[in-house]
Amino acid sequence: MKGLRSAALILALALGAATAANAQIGIPVGSDAPGAAVHELDGTPTDISKYIGKSPVMIEFWATWCPVCKKLEPKMLDLAKRYGSQVKFLGVAVSVNESPKRVKLYAEKYHYPYDLVFDTDGNAVTAYDVPATSYIVLIDGSGKVVYTGQGEDQDLEAALKKVI
Repeated sequence: MKGLRSAALILALALGAATAANAQIGIPVGSDAPGAAVHELDGTPTDISKYIGKSPVMIEFWATWCPVCKKLEPKMLDLAKRYGSQVKFLGVAVSVNESPKRVKLYAEKYHYPYDLVFDTDGNAVTAYDVPATSYIVLIDGSGKVVYTGQGEDQDLEAALKKVI
């Protein structure tokens, strides 16, 4: 099953899935944000649910090898620095052609100011119906999904204003 999810993620990335600005992709807006078993970069098991329902959360599903993620990176890092006291930022590294060690080294090199987890078994990708890397899910303080989007041209600041 993991291999199938990985292949689907790579295919979606290659095809540029859901590039229309207002297209609903992935988990439906208005849904309760699910938990998902993932791992800290040191291998410790954890769950995305620990971030939900305490404050707004912006989740990015990404990979170190993803060119669209790289283009989105300056915006995400800037938003995390400016809004990090009001919104929890979480990077979920997909497990396709990736390792926790590689993600940790990348995050250190580029000074990521927010939490990163590794989706070892694809649980988060499945729970959030992730269509491709560079996929963003914004969750309000009550645990509801209020925004989803994919790609480098998302207006994430406008999305954040929905929850702060």
